[in-house]
Amino acid sequence: MDLDDPVVRLCAEGMQAEAAGRSDEAHALFRQAWDAATDDYGACVAAHYLARHQKTPEDVLRWNQECLERADRLGDERVRGFYPSLHLNLARAHDELGDGTLGTGPSGSEALAELLGKLCERKDFRALGLLLPPYLGDLGTAEDRTALLTAVQMVRLSASLPEDEAALLDRAMGEPAQAGRPAPA
Repeated sequence: MDLDDPVVRLCAEGMQAEAAGRSDEAHALFRQAWDAATDDYGACVAAHYLARHQKTPEDVLRWNQECLERADRLGDERVRGFYPSLHLNLARAHDELGDGTLGTGPSGSEALAELLGKLCERKDFRALGLLLPPYLGDLGTAEDRTALLTAVQMVRLSASLPEDEAALLDRAMGEPAQAGRPAPA
């Protein structure tokens, strides 16, 4: 990251404040970085750090969604490192909101199993590579659920599934398909 960039510099100062236990100062610096952002890269970086200092799961989700939207617009090497953390943070936020738990029975685990079967038939190795390890390794712990939710969220946000498979994924998540993401307040 380029420390001559004002957004990156403010975020670096915010991380130093964070490490020193000065959470309010860190949040203020990340907010200044957001206000100073003039392009999608700056907004992505600032939103990533702002998300960490929100008081409600709704706000955490909103800022992580903003970061994802900006990263997707860029689609270059500068933001590639954000994606793993970002998808994990999105899954955790959905879980905290109660809308990220995988359902059980016909609308949950059976839907996910049906989706995996369709992915095998289509030989969608990318989606299978994301979903199978946490699906097969799920022992019912909170960590296992988070890993599976993260994988499901990554597949969902890739927008690469045909409509019928996307509907199965939504059924497995126990929530209706979402037309879009809310913008940060």
